Amino acid sequence: MRSYQSDLTPPWKKSTPAPEVPAEPDLVVEEAVSGFCGAVIRCEKTAQGPTVTLEDRFGKHRVFPMEPRGFLLEGKVVTLVRPSAGGPVRPARTASGSVAVPGARARVARAGRIYVEGRHDAELVERVWGDDLRIEGVVVEYLEGIDDLPAIVREFAPGPDARLGVLVDHLVPGSKESRIAAQVTDADVLVVGHPYIDVWEAVKPSSVGIPGWPAVPRGQDWKTGVCRALGWPENTGAAWQHILSRVGSYKDLEPQLLGRVEELIDFVTLPA
Repeated sequence: MRSYQSDLTPPWKKSTPAPEVPAEPDLVVEEAVSGFCGAVIRCEKTAQGPTVTLEDRFGKHRVFPMEPRGFLLEGKVVTLVRPSAGGPVRPARTASGSVAVPGARARVARAGRIYVEGRHDAELVERVWGDDLRIEGVVVEYLEGIDDLPAIVREFAPGPDARLGVLVDHLVPGSKESRIAAQVTDADVLVVGHPYIDVWEAVKPSSVGIPGWPAVPRGQDWKTGVCRALGWPENTGAAWQHILSRVGSYKDLEPQLLGRVEELIDFVTLPA
């Protein structure tokens, strides 16, 4: 007669099995211990066991062992497993790297706004963050420069229920833009910026297919100078459409712009 040793572990101390989820490319998960959140890039077999490589929205890669109950998917504990050969690829994030919400309707527009300097800035923000902005009900408007920013802020009349975020080009110490931005001190307004002369530079050169953004002599129109240096026709509108067409997701943008736009979205969507 065979004897069995009974399991004396209390029920509440037993770990419940977590659902197994195939680690399909672009699946966005969070590693349970470190809190690192990113999209699946690849799975590999190693001597220590299977691993998964994740990429966060800033392009940083980290490799993790595919341990049981090792990841969170939309806040729930899961066990990642290697996808079956030829399995379907499941799109799971927006162009900004956020978790996609299939079928989500646009929210009624908030009173808060995000202002950007020009039409190109607005088109780039829409291309990468458009899905997120519609879900959050955030409207992006563009200005023709920021010379009158303090007056524009007063006219907007920001408040706890109507915060204003402003994205400024070339916001570096000592610049004209930094002096203008310093005049805005309202607690319900956040002015941030990137270091680039124009938002064109916030697109990675590798995405555009160029070795780098050329230096344009002072006093020369920057966009026109870029076209000349790259041998493009001096049609800045057509040049921008070419650049914009090469932007498919946040991966094509520099981190200095990514972080600032995310900061503005968080600011204008915070509860009053």
